Amino acid sequence: MSFPQPGDPVRGSASGKPVMALLDLIGRRWTLRVLWELHQAPASFRELQARCEGVSPSVLNTRLGELREAQLLENGERGYQLSSLGLELVQRCLPLAIWAEDWAAQLSARPEK
Repeated sequence: MSFPQPGDPVRGSASGKPVMALLDLIGRRWTLRVLWELHQAPASFRELQARCEGVSPSVLNTRLGELREAQLLENGERGYQLSSLGLELVQRCLPLAIWAEDWAAQLSARPEK
């Protein structure tokens, strides 16, 4: 399989811990954006490429393959869509999105030096 596997060494960690495999997978270029876009709505390859402005077709194809192998997305009637595992992952990331908004507000509120 081409995606990081729990139990195997991954970039930055030889421990095999599942969280390290997950961080390696979602830390790959464009992976989080693909998950986020599919959380908004299913999409065909072309729709997803347009929504992920700037992603090359080859990188998008690679990421979609990895995410399918990892069982985080699947092909549906309207194109690519999150699987139940993928939806759960994105829902667990939503508190980070809220925190990021608070962080951005804190940074913009600090006085200029």
